[in-house]
Amino acid sequence: MRTYSYLGPVGTFTELALAQVPEAVGQEWKSVSNIGQALEDVLSGSSFAAMLAIENTVDGGVSATQDALANTPGIRIVGEYLVDVNFTLVTRPGATHEEIEVIAAHPVAYAQSRKWLEKHFPGHRHLLSTSNAQAPLDLVETASIDAAIASPTAIKYYDLDVVAENIGDNPNAQTRFVLVSKSRELAEPTGSDKTSLIVELPDEVPGALQLMLEQFSTRGVNLSLIQSRPIGDAFGRYRFVIDADGHIKDARVSDALLGLRRYSPNVVFLGSYPRADGVKVDYDPRYSDEVFTDAREWLDRIISGEEV
Repeated sequence: MRTYSYLGPVGTFTELALAQVPEAVGQEWKSVSNIGQALEDVLSGSSFAAMLAIENTVDGGVSATQDALANTPGIRIVGEYLVDVNFTLVTRPGATHEEIEVIAAHPVAYAQSRKWLEKHFPGHRHLLSTSNAQAPLDLVETASIDAAIASPTAIKYYDLDVVAENIGDNPNAQTRFVLVSKSRELAEPTGSDKTSLIVELPDEVPGALQLMLEQFSTRGVNLSLIQSRPIGDAFGRYRFVIDADGHIKDARVSDALLGLRRYSPNVVFLGSYPRADGVKVDYDPRYSDEVFTDAREWLDRIISGEEV
């Protein structure tokens, strides 16, 4: 039996993402308290894979995950999964609306529900919880907490009253999760793929970022995500987390990676995997595999003396 790690406790959105993995159904699921522990489980072999949140439509990239992947050699992304994000406000049985003042919530959940809370509980105070599943547990265990923002699945584990459902300010909010493992086996291209990278710029010079981006634009590769993160060794030193449309086995993508390798002092390939939304990657026919193959064969003929 294989073990899969996820950010717990039970009832988190990460657990909902893991439930979308067919191979994980019926296997052992291990709840962990932080991203570092999840990655260590994978590296040590105690878990086959781990599910991590990496991006949200409201708050953007999850910096803790991005930084952890940048600094953890040997990890690959093997799949991505989308979870609709909505929140429920819960309180103790019998509590009244007027009694709610201190509300426990994960900071992301709180930020995404802040407008609703300010409208319905203008005098409330926010108390930090470590996850959307921990918040209702904090409510149960701490007398000074009056209510909690929880995921819809977390509340089924506790005897609590629902004050309101779907309190998020953005009804279209989603979180993107990635499944990571030590596997080096690449999934075959599907035509609906994504390639994730971490790229560092060379010494700071004018136009350095533009030159990096040209490795993609001149090959017709669209970027669905580009986010800077500090390397941490000095001011002005950044790495870039990049999601490129396409698969490393697509000629236009592989050629772009070769360009990056020549240009950047450090390129980390995080994986090529099917897109969770199933949307086919659209690209200009000028950058089809056949065009790259034809150009390579033409050059080979010149080098070999066959080309007139």
